[in-house]
Amino acid sequence: MTQLGQRRGAVGVAAREGRLLVIRRSQFVEAPGAYCFPGGAIEAGETEEAALVREFREELDVAALPLQRLWRSITSWDVELAWWHVAIAADAALAPHAREVESCHWLTPSEMLALPQLLESNRDFLAAGAAGAFAIRDVSF
Repeated sequence: MTQLGQRRGAVGVAAREGRLLVIRRSQFVEAPGAYCFPGGAIEAGETEEAALVREFREELDVAALPLQRLWRSITSWDVELAWWHVAIAADAALAPHAREVESCHWLTPSEMLALPQLLESNRDFLAAGAAGAFAIRDVSF
């Protein structure tokens, strides 16, 4: 799927009581003010799992445990995304890094879909899940 030189990203989907962890991107990053799942670019030589662990630490100052790749997609801006089910500690205190994340929220899929500023790739992911491509369960450590 990956083409030479194609940008790659890892996206982490954490669930708690039927709600999914969603961030609102800061005004200092690409797609400012957009809502999406936590994640970001996979750096050279980095695995998808390592990228997720790093991104959750950078964005929310929380430890993430990658559990399973759920899905893959290529965005309209030609970024290959690996969508992962992740666990975070049940008592984790999310601390958004203001340079990257404006706020974080626990939302149901329908609440997410009602957000006009939800990134299109996240809409595609939710549609794939609704169609039965994968299941997301509540997991924490």
